[in-house]
Amino acid sequence: VQGKLSSPVVRGDLEPVTPPSIDKKVKNLVNQSTPLSPSVNTENGLEADCPSPEGEIALLQPLSELKSQLLQVQELMATAKRPAAAAPSLNTANLKSRLLRARELESKAQRRKAEREAEAEEEKRQREEQTEQRVPTPAYLRFHTLAEDVPPGLTLPYKYKVLAEMFRCMDTIVAMLFNRLETVTFAKVKQGVQDMMRKQFEERNVGQIKSVFPTAYRYRQEKNIPTFSDHLKRSAYQLTVEPVLGEEEKVDGRPQLLATRLLERRHLFSWNLVNLVKQHHKVFLASLTPPMHVPDDKLTRWHPRFNVDEVPEVTPADLPQPPQVEKLTTAQEVLSKARSMMTPKMEKALANLALRTAEKEPEPSDTPKSTEATSSSCSNTNTSSPRILKGVSQSLLERIRAKEAQKVQAMMTRNPQQEERLLMMSRLPEIARILRNVFVAEKKPALTMEVACNRVIASYRTMMAIGEMEKHLRLLSEVVPDWLSIHPVRKEFYLKLNKNVDLNILLERLAKQMKEEERV
Repeated sequence: VQGKLSSPVVRGDLEPVTPPSIDKKVKNLVNQSTPLSPSVNTENGLEADCPSPEGEIALLQPLSELKSQLLQVQELMATAKRPAAAAPSLNTANLKSRLLRARELESKAQRRKAEREAEAEEEKRQREEQTEQRVPTPAYLRFHTLAEDVPPGLTLPYKYKVLAEMFRCMDTIVAMLFNRLETVTFAKVKQGVQDMMRKQFEERNVGQIKSVFPTAYRYRQEKNIPTFSDHLKRSAYQLTVEPVLGEEEKVDGRPQLLATRLLERRHLFSWNLVNLVKQHHKVFLASLTPPMHVPDDKLTRWHPRFNVDEVPEVTPADLPQPPQVEKLTTAQEVLSKARSMMTPKMEKALANLALRTAEKEPEPSDTPKSTEATSSSCSNTNTSSPRILKGVSQSLLERIRAKEAQKVQAMMTRNPQQEERLLMMSRLPEIARILRNVFVAEKKPALTMEVACNRVIASYRTMMAIGEMEKHLRLLSEVVPDWLSIHPVRKEFYLKLNKNVDLNILLERLAKQMKEEERV
């Protein structure tokens, strides 16, 4: 017993057993244990090496208490470990459900990514097919609008202008034949149009004319029409054309296609072509960034980036086709059709011929592969910002694009009078500089209009008529009346210049006025 008691059992052995997660109650219970010492005090205060039997019995009681306390500590530790072991079992179901949800979302994202990739591949394949099918257009067709000397406006593509000219020639031929009470056939119209235009005229062009102006003619397939030709039989079906006229266009009881009506139909056909181009122009404006919308009645010119000559051709409308007549192509069909009209000998020969034809296998014929020319220049729309604009704020780019769109929209809706005034305003700074030099060289306070116009025309960079120069000088006096004034004296007009005004300030005023006119 003494050996057991002499060892440090009380505090040194019990404290390491208790983990840090034990309840405070357990710690207090362990700390309440009484420490034992191998030395016992005697009555006289001296230390004794060997305790007495009564002391040993007294020491056994705290030992039993310590054992009971140790059992309590072990029970508390077991109860403390049970919830910690049960916690993972409680969270396992939640973790499994979350893991399953994450896997479902991952599979759904993969499916969407695969669908997007498939759609991108399909669009790329269609774009490549369209590029392969595109035939390179000659330069005189693609850039014919740039070579015109007319002012910019609602110009038509080259193929649309050719179609309008075809309609004019066709309408002229049809009117001439219709007024002579002749049956207007496509063969007659084709020959007349080709003689007038020196271009091919086919049924496809007639279908395009019908698509643009469907109420211009009535189209039929008729036969038993005199042809006066060897390659076309009288019993064959021919395409006939008849102009659609109203009751008010009758002359002496029968309809006549007069010259005034021809002009009206020509203008209506041209207006329909312009409306077709407007539809493509509206689609182009909607594809811009930011998208634009201009009413058709206010549109006076196309967008600067709208390539008019790349507008697709007019889709031909369906024309009446001749009725399908049954044709006998094989010996078996001839035999079944005319069996009753043949002799037995001829019938037997045709039957043998049909059998020999059926036994023969058709030889495969190698068809040469057709090569298609691909266009070297294809326009790819890139919506992403270029590398040059990297670092520029997106809001600034949007403001710049909106301002450009507003400026282009104002330019497209500007009337011809405003356009002419802006053109004259752009010439005023150079004219003002030349006019001041003229007054300095002449050393006169005033000059007549004719003399001033001749002097300025002689120094201007391009040739201009005196009447045009007079308009510019009057506009200059209207814009800056404090610098240039016009005074009528008898039958002459005199120009008086204020030499005290600085020329640089005057040019700044003209530039500012020019910007204000462009915003309107």
